[in-house]
Amino acid sequence: MAAVAAFFWGANFNLAKPVLAEMSAYVAGASRYLLAAAVMVLIVLIRKEVFSTAHWKAYLTLGVVGVFGFNLFFFLGMETSSAINGALIMALNPLLTAVLGYFILKEKPSNRQLIAFPVGIAGVAIVVLGAGAHLVVSPGDIFILIAALNWALYNVLVKKLMPKNVSGIVSSTGIMIFGAIALTIAAAVHHDPFVVPTIHAGSALLTMSLGGGVLAYLFWNASISTLGPSKAAIFINLVPVTAMMIAAFQGLPPNHAQLLGALLVISAVTFSSVSFSKAD
Repeated sequence: MAAVAAFFWGANFNLAKPVLAEMSAYVAGASRYLLAAAVMVLIVLIRKEVFSTAHWKAYLTLGVVGVFGFNLFFFLGMETSSAINGALIMALNPLLTAVLGYFILKEKPSNRQLIAFPVGIAGVAIVVLGAGAHLVVSPGDIFILIAALNWALYNVLVKKLMPKNVSGIVSSTGIMIFGAIALTIAAAVHHDPFVVPTIHAGSALLTMSLGGGVLAYLFWNASISTLGPSKAAIFINLVPVTAMMIAAFQGLPPNHAQLLGALLVISAVTFSSVSFSKAD
């Protein structure tokens, strides 16, 4: 199940391209999560679970950071960044989460994480800078990095703010609702018109909403409950691999810089996630 979730997340980087060909980044983000939130509400109703307004502040904060912040900068980034670059930058997320966890939750990173972080940063730098071929950083890559920081901050805040006495599905639904509202307001303020996409873009958006949003979340949580968070985290490495495979299938194989960067990033994340002894 973790592999399926990682596949959906990796495919998001490729699916974003046809969506952004017809929609602005603001409208794409709002449309994606209005649909995802609606499906989550339906799931909650089918399960006959109860919504509570007691935790709205936590849901608002998490929705603004994890749904609004992440998705807005993700779509802004994918306007100019490549699917492979975007996926490789996002692959740093476990390491970024560890760094922010140290500053916010005072959780000391493991020795493996301290070693892995500069290696992962070096891998992303090679990807973004083109292995020294040209020192030009795409604005899209910067936006994707901001999106990755938003998601890392969300992961940390979940540990601090997520209600303990509410089911994960209900909490995620509340978070998606606030995030969708924030994205919709941003699109309206930006004066971007909501458009009806073609079948090609619409099917991509639907897959991002249901596959990369709803199903990936459900599969990921099921995997964490069976494998544990550290073992499940290793499957995050499949995200850039999936993006590379889909891009290659579309006639856009990775270049040497992306392959070298992928090797460093994936090795760093794997090294930081796997415990070889109780002392690690």
